[in-house]
This record gives sequence, structure tokens and C-alpha cells, in this order.
Amino acid sequence: MQRDLLRESQSRLDRERLRPDLQRRDCPVLLSQRLVLRAPHEDDIDAIAHLANNEKIATMVSRMPHPYTKTDAANFVERTKEGAIGNCVYAITRADDGEFLGCCGIENMPDDESVAEIGYWLGEPHWGKGYTTEAIQVLIDMIFRTRNEVDHVDARCRVVNEPSRRVLHKCGFQFRGPGMIASLAVGGSVAVEWYRLERRTWMSLKSWGGQR
Repeated sequence: MQRDLLRESQSRLDRERLRPDLQRRDCPVLLSQRLVLRAPHEDDIDAIAHLANNEKIATMVSRMPHPYTKTDAANFVERTKEGAIGNCVYAITRADDGEFLGCCGIENMPDDESVAEIGYWLGEPHWGKGYTTEAIQVLIDMIFRTRNEVDHVDARCRVVNEPSRRVLHKCGFQFRGPGMIASLAVGGSVAVEWYRLERRTWMSLKSWGGQR
């Protein structure tokens, strides 16, 4: 289950550059009660650099450097346009004022179209307000409603990341097993837990507690 995501992303990017019509899957703007999920753009660079330059965040995700600079943020935005980071990357923004809060994304597995993997991070000032759960719920709804080939969605969190574990539980994910992944910020491997949400489980929970 552990994959070299960076190598796969580069391989996919090389293939997609040969086929511009396949550069990105359909990644529609997503709306929830309080949030708008849309593609990252240049206006987000300062906010990304400010929020992502946080060791508490960088050490909980696999591919975020620390310290995190404005150049890192600019490169991130550019790579999302190229399709080089995942299949869809979303900026999580607040609906009422457009403030950038964090990011989430979808990674399709090139060797198994029935699997999609999600990842996410949220800026520390916005923790504890339910934004991550709300964003992940609307992201999962989009996956299962528009991608008929996907049978289940996978996610992982570090074993020390209790808030992320709670998000996954709230969204219906079930524990699958332990693992290890490389962390750029830590400079080595860290212990994680793998979770899975199957389509049939989502179908029984798609009201998300009456929110939709």
C-alpha cells in the first residue's frame, strides 16, 4: 500500500505532457455550507507560505518542506496547474470572505483506477472549527458521485495526529492497518495509520448527518 508518490506523480506528469487533453481530470469547484473548494492560484501564494510555514503542519504531511518559503508556495501553485501534484488539488477557502484556509487533494493510483487517495492540511488559526471535516466530506461526495470507477477512497494520518484521525472517523473511514511513510520535513520515515472509505459505506452515510 505504500507507494513512492513523488515518482508516480512525475511519471504521470511526463505521460500527460504527451497528451494535453488528459492533463487534468475534471476538478469542479466544490461548495459546502461554509466553504468553497477551488484550484489554487497566484493570489494564494502569500497565504500558503504563511500558513504552511508551520512545523506542526509540515511534520504531519509527507511532502511539505520546513521551513516553507514563498518560493515553495509559488512552485506549489505552478505544479498544481501542471497536474504534477495529485489528480486534483483544491484550495480550501471560506465562502463568506474568500480567505484561504488550507488545501486538500485527490491522488488517483495509476495501477488501480478503483482507488483514490486523499490528503489535506489546514492552517493552525483555523483548527477546531470543523472546516477540515466539511471540506473532506464535500470532496468525497464529488469523488463517488462523478468517478464511477472508484470503489474506495484511502487516507492516512500519523499515529500522533489525533485531530486528523477524528476527521477520518467523522467521514466514515475505517482503520485498515499501520504503515510507514517518508516525511520530507522530518527527514525520515514516520509511523502512520491507513484508513479506507468504501463506496457502499459512503452510500449509507452520504447525508453526512443531515448536512446535505
